[in-house]
Amino acid sequence: MIRSLPIVCVLLSVATASAQQETPITALQRIHWVTRSTLGPTSLFTSAVSAGLGTWRDVPYEYGTHWEGFGQRFGLRMADRALATGFEAGIGSLWGEDPRYRRAPEKTFRARVANVLRQTVVSHDSSGGEMPAYARFIAVPSAAFLSNAWKPGSQSSTEDAVDRIGISFANHILANAYAEFGPDLKRRVFHRSSAAPYNDAAHR
Repeated sequence: MIRSLPIVCVLLSVATASAQQETPITALQRIHWVTRSTLGPTSLFTSAVSAGLGTWRDVPYEYGTHWEGFGQRFGLRMADRALATGFEAGIGSLWGEDPRYRRAPEKTFRARVANVLRQTVVSHDSSGGEMPAYARFIAVPSAAFLSNAWKPGSQSSTEDAVDRIGISFANHILANAYAEFGPDLKRRVFHRSSAAPYNDAAHR
């Protein structure tokens, strides 16, 4: 009996860890995911770049090539992102779909890149198993076509909506890549910064 206690303890700890990993996403966590996906660094960066390119190319031309036009383009891009992620979180909650990205830091670089691409079209169910990202497949096109209602006339066609679908999935790839490799890059940068010796002569 006493000899079997360590085995029982190990089994219990494994079961507990597994249960923690497979805990279904909560409503609060969904709200946090939407906020992070909309206002996180990847979304802000891609929205700023998109607005900057649009201002430089004067697309859509209704907004002009000034700072006000940049702000309008940026706001429109953020609204698109908020709408798509809000739809995805809400629709996915109906069947317990978890849209959060799961890193694989223990795998090879090639496998991690594959993980980034796979989780663009794959999500997880309430038990932690992989499943097609059905909510995303519904939310992204829905948001793209619905946003035609407030887009300027030159960007409110069916073709424009289809283009936005492709852009949205491309942004998902960028967001996944940041989630996968961002922590590693930060760790290396801060580690080098803290490990670098102080050169007194360079500061005289």
